[in-house]
Amino acid sequence: MSRVSDPTPAAGSVALITGGTGGFGRALAATLRQRGVTAVLADLDSDRNRSAAADLGCPFVVLDVTDRAANRAAVDQVEAEHGRLDAVFLNAGIAGQSREDLDVDEFLRVVDVDLFGIVYGTAAALPALRRAGGGAIVVTASLAGLSPMATDPGYSVAKGGAVAFVRSMAPRLVADGITVTAICPGFADTAIIDPLREEFEKAGFPVLTAQEVADAMVAAWASGEPGAAYIVQPGIGAVPYRFKGVPSARTASGETAVVPEALRPPTMR
Repeated sequence: MSRVSDPTPAAGSVALITGGTGGFGRALAATLRQRGVTAVLADLDSDRNRSAAADLGCPFVVLDVTDRAANRAAVDQVEAEHGRLDAVFLNAGIAGQSREDLDVDEFLRVVDVDLFGIVYGTAAALPALRRAGGGAIVVTASLAGLSPMATDPGYSVAKGGAVAFVRSMAPRLVADGITVTAICPGFADTAIIDPLREEFEKAGFPVLTAQEVADAMVAAWASGEPGAAYIVQPGIGAVPYRFKGVPSARTASGETAVVPEALRPPTMR
């Protein structure tokens, strides 16, 4: 499809949202609840986060996305309390603050949350999604994953890795009825842009609302193409990024070389 549409996921479905009490997470949870979906918010344990979930009328589970065991425990809790898991929104993320020097500790922390948190979340969710007969994983990446930002190399590496992870995993899961997609928003009205908010306002630069991103997430769950990375920008909605192919190898006779079967994803065999 040329862009994600906006069908309604099945009422009665259960979705887990990491980073659930942040701007995107709250908007997504409210949208899902309006559509009859149980939205379980997963986030760090704090009174603020628990209160945010309660205000939305959503269940809350404690989760540090960098903790592999905690990811498994969160999924187990969702299944135990709600009977199933149909969609996972791997949305937790942070940005770096260093603008000039390379702060290696900060770089690694951002990659740990923004990339490995997605890997751990996917690994934890897959058994539950298979038990439900299929489902969706929607990853919050960023335009920085498609066009890296010089101001934040850790964020760019993490989000670029998230896009690559989605594209790599997608064909492996089609046979299980599990769709994996990425959302790549531009600058959005969340806490991440707070240090530069005044500059956006001075320039009259349009930023996305959290609701625009949440709507794209819901649509990616309901109608996303496996492995797609959807750009979300003010004024254009959500459209799939078209990746350029790389030149194929040639045999000695000049013919296009065929990738060995062992290296092909299951759906290509």
